[in-house]
Amino acid sequence: MGKKIFSGVQPTGNLHLGNYLGAIKNFVELNNNNENECIFCVVDLHAITVKQNPKELKDNIRETVATFVASGIDPKKSIIFNQSKVKAHSEAAWILSCTARTGWLNRMTQFKEKAGKDKEKASVGLYSYPVLMAADILLYDSTHVPVGDDQKQHLELCRDIAQKFNNDFNVDNFFIVPEPLIQKEFSRIMSLKDGTKKMSKSELSDLSRINLTDDADQIINKIKKAKTDPLPMPSTLEELEKRPEAKNLIGIHSSLTGINLEKLINEFSGKNFSDFKENLSQVLVDKILPISKEIKKLLNDKTFLDKILTDGYEKADKAASIKIKKIHQIVGF
Repeated sequence: MGKKIFSGVQPTGNLHLGNYLGAIKNFVELNNNNENECIFCVVDLHAITVKQNPKELKDNIRETVATFVASGIDPKKSIIFNQSKVKAHSEAAWILSCTARTGWLNRMTQFKEKAGKDKEKASVGLYSYPVLMAADILLYDSTHVPVGDDQKQHLELCRDIAQKFNNDFNVDNFFIVPEPLIQKEFSRIMSLKDGTKKMSKSELSDLSRINLTDDADQIINKIKKAKTDPLPMPSTLEELEKRPEAKNLIGIHSSLTGINLEKLINEFSGKNFSDFKENLSQVLVDKILPISKEIKKLLNDKTFLDKILTDGYEKADKAASIKIKKIHQIVGF
């Protein structure tokens, strides 16, 4: 039986290998299964929880769509739209914020990580955005949501909100309680400069990440300069666990090629990292360069990208409007 899948990506611009292996590659596989009904949302309302440049945000929305399509997501088989166009998202978020409990939000570890030490200066939106995430998911009767380690807690909150709303208003199964689609082992890609930190656009050094718009020379140079320890390549899985940089690079190779870790360790055991890096660079160039070229090509056709967003908005808005009307009736509006 097919799944109804919802997932969102923030339009941060310059999406990188971590975004691809952590989310987009999985989206492509889900999209290719004809039994699935997929909704991929560019979550621009989530993006403004931190300050954005308005022009850059508009450009980043298009770039996110271009990245989806260049990576292999077929807009004719999936709904692709930007969140802010469908007004029901904001309205449902407010209604559900009256169902959610402050104690639940206080336990959200990602807010603490993103707000840092100065939580008093963080926006209310950053604090409450898991409720908006719940609205995003529940508006479309989603049955499954792809999640990585950093989003599991938010999906649990979504499930709690759905169950409490159903119980509070005595409407069994009005909101479908979604199930997680747990990402595969190496969905969390780490920085090329520090194997203990997640790959991120916010890291100052561009050498810390492979951008999906990088050319072949940039990819090769970044892998060549990627941090490793002074030891030869590991010989066992147990040894790999103790060496974060080696684990990250081998994990990237495994995620891109489908070759399991044990086989890769056996192939490169005891060799110099330079041999492995040369192999990994070629794997990355073969996989990322076609995506990079296609992104750049698509970005020159804004009309095409805007049409994808408009078509997606019309389909999403139709479904969300029906659901929000029913929510009104249940609540008493």
